[in-house]
Amino acid sequence: MTVTEENNQPEGGSMTDKATKVKLLKRLLTILTFILSLPIFASVIWLLYMGDYDCEVVLRLPKLQLGIGIGLIVTFLVSNIVVFFQSRFSMLGLLVVMVPLTVMFTVGLALIGAYNMESRNIPGSPMWLQLKVHDNDNWSYIKACICDTGACNDLVSRSLTLKSYDFNSKRLSPVEGTLCYNCNSCKDGFLSTLQGKWWTLGFFLVVMALILIVSHLLLFLASMLEHYAI
Repeated sequence: MTVTEENNQPEGGSMTDKATKVKLLKRLLTILTFILSLPIFASVIWLLYMGDYDCEVVLRLPKLQLGIGIGLIVTFLVSNIVVFFQSRFSMLGLLVVMVPLTVMFTVGLALIGAYNMESRNIPGSPMWLQLKVHDNDNWSYIKACICDTGACNDLVSRSLTLKSYDFNSKRLSPVEGTLCYNCNSCKDGFLSTLQGKWWTLGFFLVVMALILIVSHLLLFLASMLEHYAI
């Protein structure tokens, strides 16, 4: 073995070690990106099967909820398809996955009320919900819907045998204490319930979009390092 061959042998071994480490890093990022996409799938199940509140249909919010659920399904599928074909189409895959993730991030910001001036025209945003609930026509339908759900029937049946002085000391549930009377507090109670739900959904969309964007960027950088740097 010549001196030149002896000098080149450690360098080749070092390159092999680097390649192995980069491949291991890429595999870990691939698994991590897939795991991070699972909460999106779980949120789709919640939105489509368990997420409807009573009387949201008056404001046509279930349609918005269905649209967001379908969008999350598309995002979940695109994210994992890009992960599967990352080795073949690194650049194209990154561009494709950034489209639904950017839309997801933008929708999330809208739902938490980040766009102060425009939020009143964005369905599901805090300002939009406030305007809709405090609209007299909408509120008349909401009150009728609340009565139809039977939320106050139990209160009526339990109140028949009570005297006036007993009723004042009676403990009422939040629904009974706010939604069962024709007052402004019932509007605020219904509004706070809706705003809490949609703000939580918006916060979830923002956080998940940011996490997946970072994860896909790291996976893309690992692919570039594997192809060109080694």
